Amino acid sequence: MGIEVAGLLGLIWLIIVIWAIIKTAQSSAGPVAKVLWILILLLFPLVGLIIWLLLGPKR
Repeated sequence: MGIEVAGLLGLIWLIIVIWAIIKTAQSSAGPVAKVLWILILLLFPLVGLIIWLLLGPKR
């Protein structure tokens, strides 16, 4: 895989994680839950995003 493809996939992944963080911040969850979800998304990007999609705060 070329560096261009890997860079593009990394950029797409970064955009998805940022989107998840923004959606979490805008959710109706409590402040502690928001902070915990954002920390999970930042510290564990792959696993955190999967868990967030399954169990994360809903609007």
